[in-house]
Parts: sequence; C-alpha cells; structure tokens
Amino acid sequence: MNTLSAFYQNLGLALSLLVIGTFMLAGMIKGVIGLGLPTVAMGLLGLAMAPSQAAALLIIPATLTNVWQLAFGGHLLGLIKRLWPMLLAIFIGTGAGTLWIGMSGGYWVVRGLGAALLLYALSGLFLPTLRVEPRREGWLGLLCGVLTGVITSATGVFVIPAVPYLQALGLSRDELVQALGLSFTVSTLALAGGLLWRGALGGGELSASLLALVPAMLGMWLGQMLRQRISAVLFKRVFFIGIGVLGGHLLISG
Repeated sequence: MNTLSAFYQNLGLALSLLVIGTFMLAGMIKGVIGLGLPTVAMGLLGLAMAPSQAAALLIIPATLTNVWQLAFGGHLLGLIKRLWPMLLAIFIGTGAGTLWIGMSGGYWVVRGLGAALLLYALSGLFLPTLRVEPRREGWLGLLCGVLTGVITSATGVFVIPAVPYLQALGLSRDELVQALGLSFTVSTLALAGGLLWRGALGGGELSASLLALVPAMLGMWLGQMLRQRISAVLFKRVFFIGIGVLGGHLLISG
C-alpha cells in the first residue's frame, strides 16, 4: 500500500467511514478531558482491523495533538528534567517490546488490547488518588516507563501505567496536562519507530494517518466547545465506562 487511495480502497467504504467517525469521536473526547484519542481509536478500530493497522492510522493525529498539548503551559523544561528517566524507559521498553512481542497479529493481540483498555477503565473509575514520594520517583518512573513501553508495543495503548503514575506525582493541573502530552508524544514516536521497523508504516499508511488528522482536529474543536457546557467529571466517568465495555468485549471476543 504505497498510496493513500490504495490504502482506503483496501479498507472499503464501511471501514473508511469507521475511521473518520472514530477519529472525530476520539478527538472530541480529547478536547473535553485532555486525553483518550489513541485509546478510543485503538479500541474502536480494533473491532474491525488488525491492531498494527489501527496503530499506523493514529500516528500523525496522536503526535500532532500531543505536541500541541505539551507545548503550552510553561513547565516543559522542568518536566523533562523530572521525567526523563521515565520517558527514556518508555522509549527503551517500546523498542524492546517491538523486538520481543510486536503487534504481529493473532487473537491474543486483540485480547491484549482489550485487557489494556479494561485495566485503564477500572483504574480511572475505582483507583484512589495515589501519591508517589519524591525519593521513589527514580526507580518507580523507570519501572512504569518500561511497562508502558512494552504494553504500547503490543497493543498501541500507552496509558497504563503511565497515566496513574503521572497523576500520583502531585503535579498542578497545567503541569499534568503537559506531562501527559510529553509522555504520549514519546510513546507515539517510539510506536511509530517500531511499526516502521516491522514494515507496518509505509507511505500509504502515513498518508491515511495524515487524512485522519482532519476529523481528529474537528473533534477536538467540538470537544473544547462541549467542555464549556457539561461536567468534565461526569463526561470522564462515562468515558471510562465506555472504554471498559469496549475493552471487555475485545477481551472476551478476541
């Protein structure tokens, strides 16, 4: 698949519409709560295509939206100095996971994706607010980074355990938003490198991913407008319930 047209001709009309709708929904969720685009995209697209194909589609929308997220807030340099062990571990873990596991296909990959989504939903719904002591950040950040990288390489989902760990650092709201954007950007770039190494990220996939940026950005704009009209807490609860149901379905059905 060397061209954009070949990629979408191979998908067909129904799957092409699913891609557009998925990225619009995922962008809207990210616009409301600041995260969720890759998670929703991998979960919904994983119902109808191979996880490696779904992961290739999210590379450009995820990268650009996360770079935008990490660029604003004024805490970037401080966060890099504080989080670099975790970020480096994510990159190494993703690379090692690509060599060791990878998204080579098979029912176990789909079930692994479902398990990751379900675990993320349960942590968001029921996990109490944790706190990491500064003296433990070094080794715990490395451990969370490696685990996040390995899970990313196998499922394309890079929120576990990175998100709960970052939430436990006691960051301010602006710092947390930037930290999430920083972590997600590193994970996306590492995932892109792994897909490229395995031959799953060619010109057709990149062109299709670029096109997916349009509904994702439109969805983000709608989500930012929606955020002013609804309770973010209620929306986040509904989001986690939906992710949990989706993850459970993928885990059971494979």
